[in-house]
Amino acid sequence: MTAVQLNAMNTELWQCIGSIADDEALMRRLTRYAKKLSKEKNDPTLFSKEEFFARIDEAKKEIADGNGRTFDNLDDMNAWLETL
Repeated sequence: MTAVQLNAMNTELWQCIGSIADDEALMRRLTRYAKKLSKEKNDPTLFSKEEFFARIDEAKKEIADGNGRTFDNLDDMNAWLETL
C-alpha cells in the first residue's frame, strides 16, 4: 500500500469516527471491534487466505515428491504429533 493510499484510508477512518463520536453506544462497539482486530494482528497462528492455500500447495508438492508421512496406526501418529 502506498503512502497516498494509506493517508486516504486514514482520513476516511477519522471521518467515520467523527460521524459516530457523539453516540456512546457506537463508540463502545467501535472500541470493542478495534481491540478484536488488534488481537488478531498479534496472533501468530492467523494467516491470510493466500498463505493458507500456499501452504496447501506446498504440502501437495511435498507429498508428490515422496516426502509425506504415513502411519500404521493411531498411536504411531499421535506419538509423532507429540514430537512437534
